[in-house]
Amino acid sequence: MSKLETQPLLALAAEHLYPNYRQPPFVLERGRGCELWDTEGKRYLDLCAGVAVSTLGHAHPAFVAAVADQAARLTHVSNYFFNEPNLRLAGELCRRTGMDRAFFCNSGSEANEALLKLARRHFFARGETARFRVIAFEEAFHGRTLGALAMTGRAKYREGFGPFAGGVTHVPYGDEGAVRAAMGDDVAAIIVEPVQGEGGVFPAPPGFLRALRAIADERGALLLIDEVQTGIARTGKLLGHDHDDVRADAIALAKGLGAGFPIGAMLCREALAPALPPGTHGSTYGGNPLASAVALAVLRAIDDEGLIEAAAEKGAYLSAALARVVAARPGVCASERGRGLLRAIALRPGVDARAVLGRVRDRGVLLTLGGDTALRFSPPLVVTKAELDEGVAVVDSVLAELPS
Repeated sequence: MSKLETQPLLALAAEHLYPNYRQPPFVLERGRGCELWDTEGKRYLDLCAGVAVSTLGHAHPAFVAAVADQAARLTHVSNYFFNEPNLRLAGELCRRTGMDRAFFCNSGSEANEALLKLARRHFFARGETARFRVIAFEEAFHGRTLGALAMTGRAKYREGFGPFAGGVTHVPYGDEGAVRAAMGDDVAAIIVEPVQGEGGVFPAPPGFLRALRAIADERGALLLIDEVQTGIARTGKLLGHDHDDVRADAIALAKGLGAGFPIGAMLCREALAPALPPGTHGSTYGGNPLASAVALAVLRAIDDEGLIEAAAEKGAYLSAALARVVAARPGVCASERGRGLLRAIALRPGVDARAVLGRVRDRGVLLTLGGDTALRFSPPLVVTKAELDEGVAVVDSVLAELPS
């Protein structure tokens, strides 16, 4: 497609898309592996994977086959009836995570809404109606629906959408003392991300998740873990909190589970199964056969291609490469951080991270921001070391041109 043909598409965007995003002026058309091409044929190296979504990259044969096969058989029947792929997926996820029950939805926001409703109704059903408050963390991101947004700790996402339903207390991430101080007999749950991705790619400090487990146990509250961005092998373990050898009461999954096909899941322990009886919560498309078949194919590909181990190995490789960039550019880079293939270079105050992101993109490498000052790397798990080298080199070349 030529530039002449691309312009009408951009005109449609300008005229009809709701203007709540800041897309650059090109139109992506196709992809393979970690490469994307726009409608004018320009190639981009995808090191963001649709914000940690495209686990298998683009046009992966297992993904394509799963979509084609299941679409030719059965796509949607609603939750009034069982379907085979969804039952198999529920079994696989529970087997792999040690959880007992699975509820399916369409997104991370919905999965976190399910966590919130589960926690509150669990105590309601036990007659503990005063127990509804949730402890969440500053700079956390749990989604954009109003319930998930109430738990989100980043002010810029909350501004203008209040007042929120009460019952959420935000404390500093990683501060065990602040959590203990905020606890009370009215607390139903603590919700936490193993790595704060949108907050700037900050891993939980060593021992923090274990401390949260202990606090929840001491006070009879639930521990909810948001694995929307960190789950499904992203950090070099199946789940981000597996690094800490902690067991949650319930977890939220989405993003990488569908590798580009919308799906979300809330997994919980058997003790929480009675909390949401029929009629209390649902999702029309949740657990549909097509999404479930794709997620099963993603899990099989992770096994067949050793992508958990690959994320750990290539994450360490990327970490070392980013550390060299930071050391070489001390005037503009503050640090590198992250876990597995969710990593970031934190830029120093005063450096325009969004402008840097744009210059990197103009040179053919796609990243996202984590927080306001960090360049976030969340490539497909199938990324090669050569592709990581290519991306890091482009970032380094842009940073080298900045005044220090």
